[in-house]
Amino acid sequence: MPKEKELKVAIIGCGGIAFGKHMPSLAKLENVKMTAFCDIIEDRAVKAAEKYGVEGAKTYVDYKELLKDDSIDVVHVCTPNRSHAEITIAALEAGKHVMCEKPMAKTAADARKMVEAAKRTGKKLTIGYQGRHRVDSIYLKQAVENGELGEIYFAKAHAVRRRGVPTWGVFLNEYEQGGGPLIDIGTHALDLTLWMMNNYKPKYVVGTTYHKLSQRENAANAFGPWDPKEFTVEDSAFGFIVMENGATIILESSWALNTLQEGEARTTLCGTEGGADMQDGLRINGEKFGRLYTTKPELGAGGVAFYAGHKESESDREARLWIESILYDREPVVKPEQALVVTEILEAIYVSSKTGKPFYFDNEEK
Repeated sequence: MPKEKELKVAIIGCGGIAFGKHMPSLAKLENVKMTAFCDIIEDRAVKAAEKYGVEGAKTYVDYKELLKDDSIDVVHVCTPNRSHAEITIAALEAGKHVMCEKPMAKTAADARKMVEAAKRTGKKLTIGYQGRHRVDSIYLKQAVENGELGEIYFAKAHAVRRRGVPTWGVFLNEYEQGGGPLIDIGTHALDLTLWMMNNYKPKYVVGTTYHKLSQRENAANAFGPWDPKEFTVEDSAFGFIVMENGATIILESSWALNTLQEGEARTTLCGTEGGADMQDGLRINGEKFGRLYTTKPELGAGGVAFYAGHKESESDREARLWIESILYDREPVVKPEQALVVTEILEAIYVSSKTGKPFYFDNEEK
């Protein structure tokens, strides 16, 4: 990365995802200077600026004021889902490149407006699906592109926790988020699966959502008991997705499910030449010389005593490649058009669950 180039980055939304993922990864990049921070709770913006900002970094409680700063090149939107589209579109129109946290938007209509704004302004837009940057995901994508699985016609997108309901922030608030585990963690699993298949043309969806455990008092939970009165989103959601080419995807997402088969942001792929899953590390299976085989690639970086090797985290790789896409004018790894299809399918699952009918896509527009 050329040292002479430098990008000034602003963070809008200085909560858990900004402190846990975006700012630590951006801070490792020589070409990035975090110069502005915004949060409706001023103290959060101040703390972010003190820890990650350059000297003289500015803080705001109104993102519209931040966007008036012409020196800012890039904006990371790390707010609740409801405001993703509003802030992203405003930032694009203010001449900034935008990394928006997942999911792209609360509704498919908002996501489409985001794609249109990126095209209209000529600025880059990407969505925070860091699961694509894990070492197992990268290896599997290479295997798929090399034809080792053949035509992938059946897949599963896994995002299931036995008891892992997030009890902080606004995760349980339907108005702010638009949904529960489906839009929170199911979105990662679906993005990963569609990307592996390189298939973004859904035909129809059948979906179901459940509120079976959300109203339980004093429930066992990794993050402590939730408040049933605040739990206004689903606790589980499932989708049966048929693509235009006939391929089938089953999406399973839950924060609280009585199962021992847990796993997040994982995919299972079944193709004409082989299959793969992420249930016990990455496993690739197939048939060769009249025999079945299963292989587990060694994805560790070590191999030498007392040396663990250099391993770039998925968040660090996501931030680096995003910044490089701007510096070198490349397409971002996660294209907004791809993230739009993820949001359209998630919305279709919610609509199908409410109506009790399959949701058919108008593919003439695609």
